[in-house]
Amino acid sequence: MKTQNYFAVVIFFVILGVGIALSYARFGVQANTEGIWIGVISFFIALIVSSSIKIADQWEKAIVLRLGRFHSLRGPGLFFIIPIIDTIPYWIDIRVIATSFTAEKTLTKDTVPVDVDAVLFWKVLDPKKASLDVADYRSAISWASQTALRDVIGKTMLSDMLEGRDKISAQLQKIIDERTEPWGINVISVEVKDVLIPPALEDAMSMQAQAERERQARVILGDSERQVAEKFEEAARTYSSNPTALHLRAMNMLYEGLKSNSTIVIVPSTALESMQLGGLAGITALTMGLTQESQKKEKENKTDKLKKRQ
Repeated sequence: MKTQNYFAVVIFFVILGVGIALSYARFGVQANTEGIWIGVISFFIALIVSSSIKIADQWEKAIVLRLGRFHSLRGPGLFFIIPIIDTIPYWIDIRVIATSFTAEKTLTKDTVPVDVDAVLFWKVLDPKKASLDVADYRSAISWASQTALRDVIGKTMLSDMLEGRDKISAQLQKIIDERTEPWGINVISVEVKDVLIPPALEDAMSMQAQAERERQARVILGDSERQVAEKFEEAARTYSSNPTALHLRAMNMLYEGLKSNSTIVIVPSTALESMQLGGLAGITALTMGLTQESQKKEKENKTDKLKKRQ
């Protein structure tokens, strides 16, 4: 709906004021028939002139009908029409317009109900066709968009819909543009905003994703264990051909165990003989030495902490 034309209102009062001023200048304040007729004529002239003045904004086109038939396309700016004979049923906005549309509870190709929200960007290229060839082009575009969206959803799998929104948008743009082209309307782009699926299906998909991630984690863990086993096998071959390396490895393992735990470690007597630790007395001395070293380190750590607090 076109807003009020304030310029025409100003012209109306100017012409009426001029007529009243002429009547006053000619006849003064005395009322007579000629003065009244001048006022009435001024009123009708002002009404006709103000009704003939129209102004279209920069983004508007006016459809002018003369006696019911298409006469011209006017605007933007100032233009004139013939009152009563000419009418303007439509003011067409030629800017880019955004229209949102939805498809609720629509079944996909794999029979999953989804709710899809989308936005349509379109523009009127031919105002004459948009006003004369379709009753309400805005409603027609909205319904055409919804039906096209439902058709595309019904031909698309849910997985393809969730992953390929750009493809769906391109299909919608092509379908809607073909339907609206006879109306003089060009579809610039279609953007799918959101695809909503049932909560139960969301939970199932979440569980599926978690199971897939767990499967991948187990595969990675198994591959890591296989690689570790291969390294152990390679180390075993090295130790079998090199007793000195095995001896050093056994002593290192015993040392690390006593150092970290400071507890009694039971080892075979054959291991003691191969390590040449001097029997039970050697093991005891080694354990006590490691224990004293561990306690010394703990005292040093406590002293450092007290100094930092002070």
